[in-house]
Amino acid sequence: MEPVPEQSQHHAYPDHWEADVVLRDGGTARIRPITTDDAERLVSFYEQVSDESKYYRFFAPYPRLSDRDVHRFTHHDYVDRVGLAVTVGGEFIATVRYDRIDERGRPASAPADEAEVAFLVQDAHQGRGVASALLEHIAAVARERGIRRFAAEVLPANNKMIKVFRDAGYTQQRSFEDGSVHLTLDLEPTAESLAVQRGREQRAEARSVQRLLAPGSVAVIGVGRTPGGVGRTVLRNLLGAGFTGRTYAVNRAFAADQATVDGVPAHRSIGEIGEAVDLAVVAVPADRVPEAVADCGEQGVQGLVVLSAGYAEWGAEGRERQRELVRQARSYGMRIIGPNAFGLINNAETVRLNASLAPEPPAPGRIGLFTQSGAIGIALLSGLYRRGAGLSTFISAGNRADISGNDFLQYWYEDPDTDVALLYLESLGNPRKFTRLARRTAAIKPVVVVKGARHSGSTPPGHAVPVSRIPDATVSALMRQAGVIRVDTVTEMVDAGLLLADQPLPAGPRVAILGNSESLGLLTYDACLAEGLRPRPPLDLTTAATPQDFRNALAEALADDGCDSVVVTAIPWVGEDGEAEAGDGEVLAAALHTAAAAGPAKPVAVVHVEIGGLAEALAAATSTVAQPRPPAQPPSAAATTRTGAATTDRDPTAPLTDADTDANSNGADTPAPDAPGTRAGRIPAYPAAERAVRALAEAVRYAQWRRQAAVPGKVPEFLDDTIDEQGAAHLIDTLLGPDPDPRGRPLAHEEARELLGRYGITVRPTLPAPDPDAAVAAAARLGYPVALKTTAPHLRHRADLGGVRLDLANETALRRAYGELTELLGRPAELQPVVQAMAPRGVDTVVRAAIDPAAGAVLSFGLAGAPSELLGDTAHRLVPATDRDAAELIRSIRAAPVLFGWRGAAPVDTAALEELLLRVSRLVDDHPEVVSVALEPVVVATQGLTVLGASVRLSPPPARTDLGPRRLPNY
Repeated sequence: MEPVPEQSQHHAYPDHWEADVVLRDGGTARIRPITTDDAERLVSFYEQVSDESKYYRFFAPYPRLSDRDVHRFTHHDYVDRVGLAVTVGGEFIATVRYDRIDERGRPASAPADEAEVAFLVQDAHQGRGVASALLEHIAAVARERGIRRFAAEVLPANNKMIKVFRDAGYTQQRSFEDGSVHLTLDLEPTAESLAVQRGREQRAEARSVQRLLAPGSVAVIGVGRTPGGVGRTVLRNLLGAGFTGRTYAVNRAFAADQATVDGVPAHRSIGEIGEAVDLAVVAVPADRVPEAVADCGEQGVQGLVVLSAGYAEWGAEGRERQRELVRQARSYGMRIIGPNAFGLINNAETVRLNASLAPEPPAPGRIGLFTQSGAIGIALLSGLYRRGAGLSTFISAGNRADISGNDFLQYWYEDPDTDVALLYLESLGNPRKFTRLARRTAAIKPVVVVKGARHSGSTPPGHAVPVSRIPDATVSALMRQAGVIRVDTVTEMVDAGLLLADQPLPAGPRVAILGNSESLGLLTYDACLAEGLRPRPPLDLTTAATPQDFRNALAEALADDGCDSVVVTAIPWVGEDGEAEAGDGEVLAAALHTAAAAGPAKPVAVVHVEIGGLAEALAAATSTVAQPRPPAQPPSAAATTRTGAATTDRDPTAPLTDADTDANSNGADTPAPDAPGTRAGRIPAYPAAERAVRALAEAVRYAQWRRQAAVPGKVPEFLDDTIDEQGAAHLIDTLLGPDPDPRGRPLAHEEARELLGRYGITVRPTLPAPDPDAAVAAAARLGYPVALKTTAPHLRHRADLGGVRLDLANETALRRAYGELTELLGRPAELQPVVQAMAPRGVDTVVRAAIDPAAGAVLSFGLAGAPSELLGDTAHRLVPATDRDAAELIRSIRAAPVLFGWRGAAPVDTAALEELLLRVSRLVDDHPEVVSVALEPVVVATQGLTVLGASVRLSPPPARTDLGPRRLPNY
């Protein structure tokens, strides 16, 4: 058991330093502060460390710890002296300690900002990435306590420890003094240290998923003694799939002499098996799960699939039971799928794992599917099965208390057997991390997401996650920014997944339409226009068209350089005798396959109406040759791996060669036409034109995003010359004060103007007008013409209510307007009127930035008034925004034509608007204390812009878990 933390005489026990981490091999461990109750654990740990490792730690033979040593290493003030331990099963496997020192290396207290650090890792756990994880966490602790540098003395022969420091990515200095290597690390995070941290995170989390998906042995706990029941069903599915590893049935109620169940060795516990078990499927009542988990943990099981219900979906008591389940499993280094899970499937030929309740196992394929709902998982599996699609992997995570969609994105990122990732999500446990991982994965393979529970306003039962305040439309925009294909229904997800898995990405939006039905062709044409595609006039082959006519027309369309994709429409045709031709579906499918294989690689989709056998025949690949997929690459590297190829005279009936298959790449970064004959086969078929076109449109938009992502945007350097970051930081500290209100505070008008001015954002001044004479004096100071505005909260920006009077050219007009305003709306004390100089005419817009506790900082733009407030016509991007983000932001609202010369008006200065967006983005990104900014209205003229109103809110900065050391979430 873990010790109960006691109060330090100097500082309270910092429980926020506790963290579960995934190690390099995919196992988990817990990092926590060392307490005075850890003396026996420390001694036991030290006894298991080799003499060589002890020598490396103390620079001399040190066989055992003295009582004084034990006291020193277990008593900390958590400020100047801190020790962290890594535990598995409650026992230490590694420790790290820092002691604050002065410039002469002597013990010190703050404000000294340097500390000496030392590590010790049990030999049996070296090579698992334990020291690297510890360095991340002890560095974060040190920064929190005002320490900026670590100093370490390492023996030259201790290459492993030197490598840990060298590879961390921190700025460092090395020297050789008195027979040891002296290292100094600057603990300020760098782009390199963050990249190293995230790279290790990806490899560790992907490995933890791989251990679940490719076990060498599986035990099903809870196999019934009679046919039926959840455990027996999973066992049957494991055997039916032909699992290549060892399988065991476990039930504590088995008779002592029962040797097998369904031909599988039967045991009453994991401990009785006597061999290593990699994965355990738990199908017992919730009250018996802790016993099963303990049995698994003590025998070294690597992961669990918990099918049992009765957890967070049952309320507060179940939620606590779920938290305890996760704590118990992680204490043994195990990860969990579930609880309340449906199971997982891996169709790799070397594994053939079906540890699920799926009644219709999918065929092998190249689609990865993750779902948080068992019912939706069944529906998706059934739909894919009917349409002949195959899966590489399937996971239904239930309450996903541990393993989540983020973990599987880490795995699919580099999985060569998965070309498309489909996810049904009901909640996002870590939206910032999801966006980051989705963007990286989408750069090499499509990510299609359906988000359930979009409008319920609450978290689905069983999902304990941070609550996000941003609306669903904003979530969708941020997903699009990350390259995620966001669809509304599971049907649309399957439609898009089939096209993306089986067809190359389109090079553009130009669509050829051909078929034997003029009406169906026109429906397809209209659907293309509705989705923003550029369809060519449909080619009507007439109802007399034969499969050969379809083949010739498709070959011609694919060869046309003015076409990027083809939609084939087909209705049943009849022969001369009035009878439908036998086998027409199979014959037509063969003709289309032949034409597609021979022509340039462009996406082809088929819309058909009641043609028997066509969909099934189209779903059958024309070749069984495996298609090599390129390894996962970062966008910058992958961008140069794909080239187009001209049409060749290759015989479409000839077998595919290695050269043919190597040319195929749906995972390349920049989509371009593939070489002829590289697609083996499946052509997706749809029962309605709208569904086919919608899937094609998603592919077009995704391909465009990939092309743009290959050359990332940047923040223009000219901003640096006009931004006073340090001055803004000092001003923010002053405004918040030494003891800031955790609820934050809004800035007064002049305070907001001063802060925004530090970032080159000029807000037109306003002067209070508590009476007509004050209004006249203000106008004389500002210069006519002026505007008279009310600033009362219920009237602000409400010109429609008469609270704004513009173009007041002289004192007479101003006094008249003042009198009308107070007579109509109320007394000056209520209206809080102000006077402001008039701005040049232009388009009124609004720029906002706000920090959502779950999603992070979001930059928003729209036209002021009804377009954004009534119609919700607002665009969003995550901060920090690049020049490309800013340009896309103002062009992605529906009312964007107003900015670019709509109906003969002069275009406004969009370059100035983009610069303003970048400045606001920089302000919020540089200073997390700025939790909201609203510039309204921003009048954009033909030359320049004017910010007429601004509001800013400051608050103590929220925790940025995405920038801290690696840790698993605890919900």
